[in-house]
Amino acid sequence: MTKIVIPAARVKQGDLVLFATSIRVRDLASDNFYNVETLDPDNKDDKGYQRLLNTARAKKLADYILKGQDRSDAFLPTSVLLATDKSIPFNEQDHTIEIDTKLVGPFSVVDGQHRLEGLKMAAQKDPRVLDFEVPVNVAINLPHIAQMCHFLIVNTTQKSVDQSVAQRIIARLTDALDVEDMPSLPKWILNTVEKGEVDKALKYVIYLNETSDSPWKGKILMANDDSDGTTINQKSFVKAVVKYILTANNPLTIVKDFDKEKKIFLNYWKAVTELLDDGNSSVLYKYNGVELFCKFSIPFFTKLQDRGDFKVGTMKKLLASCFENVEGDYAGVGHPEWWAKGSNASFLNAGAINVVSQELSKALHKVSMTGDIEL
Repeated sequence: MTKIVIPAARVKQGDLVLFATSIRVRDLASDNFYNVETLDPDNKDDKGYQRLLNTARAKKLADYILKGQDRSDAFLPTSVLLATDKSIPFNEQDHTIEIDTKLVGPFSVVDGQHRLEGLKMAAQKDPRVLDFEVPVNVAINLPHIAQMCHFLIVNTTQKSVDQSVAQRIIARLTDALDVEDMPSLPKWILNTVEKGEVDKALKYVIYLNETSDSPWKGKILMANDDSDGTTINQKSFVKAVVKYILTANNPLTIVKDFDKEKKIFLNYWKAVTELLDDGNSSVLYKYNGVELFCKFSIPFFTKLQDRGDFKVGTMKKLLASCFENVEGDYAGVGHPEWWAKGSNASFLNAGAINVVSQELSKALHKVSMTGDIEL
């Protein structure tokens, strides 16, 4: 337990209150003073929102702090942002706050986890660092949902954050819209949250990555995950789903049954991979494969929608017929070897992906859907 009384300036911003102060490393590093709520991609009930700690980044800062001890010139002017959903007493006479971690701890780290970890590393090697004062802003009476929002605001408007983590937070905010009071958000973030596209796209991607018979099982690198064997990150796949699957001209959006939508999308990828994956078609599971076949799903599902048949077998037959009709430079797109590492698909840029998609669409229009597909 830590109990300290420190000078502080009270800052009011609308209904929000924070205290601008400085806290020594020895207090920050004490038990139960702060907690980093890291997002856990494997826990569906997880409430964390922080990115994974980059130990190398923290170590660089620790090295800098250690080098500055002899000359007393280590300088960290940027404030760490801590938050609590509880109140902290403010003494109006001497402008101090009293922090008792037994009552208000641990604080959540909204911004500054790498600085804090670097300082702790440095203090373990040189006890002089324990007396180093760190600028800290302490936000009080801030609910967890608001802490998560402010993390998103700070890390998307002022600095870069892993977009996979940002997508997870936006999805959680979408889920919380009707059940929790939301703090003010920048218009572009609020619009994204209210549209719900990122939330829905993320659920598509999670479904592909976790369903036992999915060709994408375990192949998508989710936020704050470091699993081996992945081929594409969550960020890129979610963006492709938002751009091509959840668009108004994709017939999948009119199904109006989310479980069926996910199943149809999975069936589509089963059909694609059963035709094109011979065990060496690694590029199919990378950005080029995802971007091309998400884009091509628009004319493909348009062709299928009149029949209302989205079974794997039906899709395979239509895809096979389509691949047979592709002509010109990209005629090999329907053959597994075209998707091998170092082969044609490896060198597709955005422009080429558009051209291949157009060629696939032309080939698709040549295919008759009458009489040649068994139900």
